[in-house]
Amino acid sequence: MGPPPQLAPFPRPVGIFTPFLARQSETLVMKEKLMSLSGNSFDITLPNGQPLFKVKGESLTLSNRMNVMDANGNQLFCIRKKLFSIHTTYYAEDPQGQEIFEVQSKFRLGGSKFIGSFTSASGQQEQLLMKGGWTDTNAEITDEASGQVVASIYRDRWNARELIGGQQTYNVTIAPNVDMAIIVAMCICLDMKRNEPSAAS
Repeated sequence: MGPPPQLAPFPRPVGIFTPFLARQSETLVMKEKLMSLSGNSFDITLPNGQPLFKVKGESLTLSNRMNVMDANGNQLFCIRKKLFSIHTTYYAEDPQGQEIFEVQSKFRLGGSKFIGSFTSASGQQEQLLMKGGWTDTNAEITDEASGQVVASIYRDRWNARELIGGQQTYNVTIAPNVDMAIIVAMCICLDMKRNEPSAAS
């Protein structure tokens, strides 16, 4: 894999968690932990190893709850799967139990499509569109209104550790002015969907 892409700055801040707005084109490394008894867990760092986020799964819950925390272990939000929805839908709750954003999976020929909806800290309604191939080795996230790329996701499907143990590693490049926590949440939804027994919806 070559050097990560450099993404152009988004013209305004997009996101909920302003401390985590990317100040430059940032690449995050999302590494899944092997043999996690509680479910999927990820360590999310900068390429130099500096921790940014931690994700801990609770696979024994009906909605497969995923807890997203900052590097100090403070919970930012949790992601759950909505039950009884026509299309596969995930949503995030803040620590007070308020729903703060939603990611809906839509069928698309040749791959997967997700739409993330939330209200930015500025009060503006946002919709981010994520499209990936059937193998989900890469995906792009764009601002639906303008079409500008806000993040690029790459997964090395031929990584030896992944082939042996099922461990996933995602490299995520995020444009300046974009909330890194929101992009991480969309990546987690992509991984949750990919791990489901059926990905037909």
